[in-house]
Amino acid sequence: MSKAPPSALDIARALIGFPSVTPLDAGALGYISKLLADAGFKVEPVSFSAPDQPTIANLWARFGDAAPNLVFAGHTDVVPPGDAAQWRFDPFAAEVADGWLWGRGACDMKGGVAAALAAALRFAARGAFKGSISFLLTGDEEGPAVNGTVKLLDWARARGETFDHCLLGEPTSVATLGDTIKNGRRGSLTGRLTVHGKQGHVAYPEKAENPLRALAPILEALQRPRLDAGTADFDPSNLEIVSVDVGNPSTNIIPAEARVVFNTRFNDSWTPETLRAEIERRIRAAAGETRFTLAFDPTNAVAFLTPRGAFTDLVARAIEQTTGRRPALSTSGGTSDARFIKHACPVIEIGLIGATMHAVDERVAVDDLESLTRIYERVLELYFAASR
Repeated sequence: MSKAPPSALDIARALIGFPSVTPLDAGALGYISKLLADAGFKVEPVSFSAPDQPTIANLWARFGDAAPNLVFAGHTDVVPPGDAAQWRFDPFAAEVADGWLWGRGACDMKGGVAAALAAALRFAARGAFKGSISFLLTGDEEGPAVNGTVKLLDWARARGETFDHCLLGEPTSVATLGDTIKNGRRGSLTGRLTVHGKQGHVAYPEKAENPLRALAPILEALQRPRLDAGTADFDPSNLEIVSVDVGNPSTNIIPAEARVVFNTRFNDSWTPETLRAEIERRIRAAAGETRFTLAFDPTNAVAFLTPRGAFTDLVARAIEQTTGRRPALSTSGGTSDARFIKHACPVIEIGLIGATMHAVDERVAVDDLESLTRIYERVLELYFAASR
């Protein structure tokens, strides 16, 4: 008699036990590799490197060789836990208490990976179906995202792998499990502005040029008027000032320069190029004769949308049949690796409640782990309904 596949709770507890703080894998993907290989998946671990970047472990696995291929994507790296003494339990102990699984990565996103694994193992164990189930897993989502999903996708496609649809298990639920599907994401653009002045004594301002006097209207111009009013599928873009610094330890010196860092989360009204141009236009108009230097960080986060269609409707139907609630489609929140996957196939995100992600005492309801597993399993049933 074959052994029953492990539960999502069992898998999540095992994964949390690996302290895989980016860029470390700490054994997490090795554990998944064995789990999938034992179930008949073809498993291929692969690592990528780049100058001045850490080497990152990744994993590609596939069950079956026919189309269509439904891909589960995710990451096993986590952010640092911070001061472990502030946690109720050791952040990597994966304790279960009061109906919750506690630990770093519980909801972002080892719990989601665990539910996808449990669902796929259950479904594959039922018997043959026409199609394939794949896993695209990285250890570089919380970090620079240079040697992770983007390179793993290129590597897989170079080997002839094709992708039909993808589910990414990021924690998209807001108040109750399954209330929100992410079918797109905003882009992200970081800018660094230096306003130049002339250093001098505060008692002799006529001999100096205070960059802070020019900074106030520039900051106002960056934020008003709003960049846009939003679009049919996206909220308005927003620009946030995240740092203002003059590096001045003295109270009697007019600083030579003021440095500003800002980040914009932008919708599909903009490309990085058009947004850069608009921001520079605003700064130039507000600065007048004041000298400034403006630079933008490289970005691989561009706004994108997976339009509502058969796949989004199928996933929504699976959620409704499992939980009784119809999910809303959303493009809010931060970035994710969906921004890379969209180039390969339609991708949507559905996962656990994200209320405690990146926080002290990160946790997920044990019942939600099983419910998410059932949602994923129902997606597989509907997706391959005609192929048994």
